[in-house]
Amino acid sequence: MILLESIVKIYRMGKLEVPALMGVNLGVQEHEFVAIMGPSGSGKSTLMNIIGCLDRLTTGRYVLDGIDVSQMSDNELADVRNRKIGFVFQTFNLLPRMTSLRNVELPLIYEGASKKERRERALEALRLVGLENRALHRPNELSGGQRQRVAIARALINRPAIILADEPTGNLDSRTGEEIMAVFQELNDRGVTVILVTHELDIALCARRVVAIRDGLVTRDEEITDRKMVAAAAGLGGGSIP
Repeated sequence: MILLESIVKIYRMGKLEVPALMGVNLGVQEHEFVAIMGPSGSGKSTLMNIIGCLDRLTTGRYVLDGIDVSQMSDNELADVRNRKIGFVFQTFNLLPRMTSLRNVELPLIYEGASKKERRERALEALRLVGLENRALHRPNELSGGQRQRVAIARALINRPAIILADEPTGNLDSRTGEEIMAVFQELNDRGVTVILVTHELDIALCARRVVAIRDGLVTRDEEITDRKMVAAAAGLGGGSIP
């Protein structure tokens, strides 16, 4: 589903060049659950942005679902994002004056879907994350975990093949973080490909594969069969990466 070949990303600020990715090769199969780990400045968020068609690579090749998106225009990339990818962020990004239902409906409003279709699909998405009974609550009436569930439901509204989650448990306590990871695991069991960025080892080990990145390069890529073995092999140490 995802093939990255020799991906280089260099940010240019005037005459200064800042390398973020230095030749990343990565493949993700359909229905996988992959965690990307790395310290601050390792390039993991840049990698996520390229996978999500939010940023352009400098050199290399990116094939998404059989289509080379490396040279697409901004409008073409936006269309790919809307059809194939759902995003979940650390800060939820919910509109405070809108109910859960309306927040989840938003992507369909931009698509011009009918009111009836929007409501039905939004309720279906909220049902998938166990939050249908909070459909008419606003964000300030929800816990942090519930707000993140609403954000996940919104990411699901267009029925994407891929969910990209950037530090989705970063603003949550450990127990709530575990509940959110259980939601991702259930979605993956239903056939959704999930890729998340995290610096927390416990969160990464909820995935089925861990990719470690440092200094713009993939340093380890391990299937999770034995959690302790993977952590040791990846050099990930204790509970988080600084």
